Parts: sequence; structure tokens; C-alpha cells
Amino acid sequence: MIVENLTTQIQDALKSGDTLCVSTLRLLSSAIHNEEIAKQRGLTEDEELAIVRRQIKQREEATEAYKKGGREEAAQKEAKEEEILKEFLPAQMLDEEIGNIVNQVISETGASSPGDFGKVMGVVMGKIKGAASGDVVSRIVREKLHG
Repeated sequence: MIVENLTTQIQDALKSGDTLCVSTLRLLSSAIHNEEIAKQRGLTEDEELAIVRRQIKQREEATEAYKKGGREEAAQKEAKEEEILKEFLPAQMLDEEIGNIVNQVISETGASSPGDFGKVMGVVMGKIKGAASGDVVSRIVREKLHG
């Protein structure tokens, strides 16, 4: 589970004096804690990973916004936070590996047209469990369904 790892990493960052890492990890910890309160129960690892991915996506969007606004220093800070958060994700699959899973799911489900996109995406995302971003999987599924 991410929560146990998070506590250890916050302590390590505090000891090393890495204030950016401490603040980033504390924000992640708060996001997880808030979700636990909202759901009134502990989270599954998949739910924790979804929160990490949301946090990463927020950093990606902020980095882009800062770059467009000419605020390079702020963009670099967001990018560093994004890298810290990515350490909590499982190793990312290669496009080729994802493509093989997509092909398998298309065969299993009998999908043959772009209209089957949602059905294929749901099954593939369930199989890869956070080992690839939805954007990457979506692109590959679209390529395979469009021929």
C-alpha cells in the first residue's frame, strides 16, 4: 500500500532537509486521507494509485500553464513534484506490451469497430492496473480499432 511507503518517505525527506519532497508527499498524504474520510473506509491500492495519477495530472497541467505564462521557475517546480509522485506508480509498460494486451482483449471481446472503444478500454485498463496512463492506452486502442 502506498500509505505505509509514504510515511517512510516523508520521514526520510524531513531528515535530508528536502522541503519540496516533504511538501509534495504531504499533499499526496492529505489527498489520500481526504478520500478515506469521504469514503468512510480505508482505500484499496487501486484507489490510492488513482489519487497518485490525479496528482500527477494536476502537476502536468500546471507545468504546461506555467510554461505558457512564461513562468519557467514555477514550471520546473511542478515538474520536480511530478517526478517525486511518479515514484509511487508501478513500472510503466511499453507500448508494445500494451498493444499485445489490446489485441488479446479485442479477440476476447469480438470488438471490431471504433464503437467498441469503451468496452475494450475498460477491460484493458483492468488488466494493466496502473502500469500505463489512460492516454497511452486510449491512443493504442484507437489505433487498433481503426485498423
